[in-house]
Amino acid sequence: MTENTPNTGGAWLDPADDAPELTDEMLDIAEFSIGGKVIRPATGYLGPNGVVRGRPPMRGRAKQQVTLRLDPDVIAKFREDGPGWQGRINEALRKAVGLAG
Repeated sequence: MTENTPNTGGAWLDPADDAPELTDEMLDIAEFSIGGKVIRPATGYLGPNGVVRGRPPMRGRAKQQVTLRLDPDVIAKFREDGPGWQGRINEALRKAVGLAG
């Protein structure tokens, strides 16, 4: 028979301990819902840890995330010019469908 040994895994840490503390700013712009029904829509944008980061999405005109399969050489060509390649693809598509502005 083997001997019982104590658990040596260390103390258990609650994952909620890493969650940021809610601030008044967070509550002022947060969406409130009860049972899946929105009581008050969000009025702002918070990034990780409650920090407003970057430009907030434009309400009613925010871009949609999609999955799109493109040929590797097409992606490589757009990436050649560095950061912003996804925006350049978007602009090329807008021109292709007659939405360039």
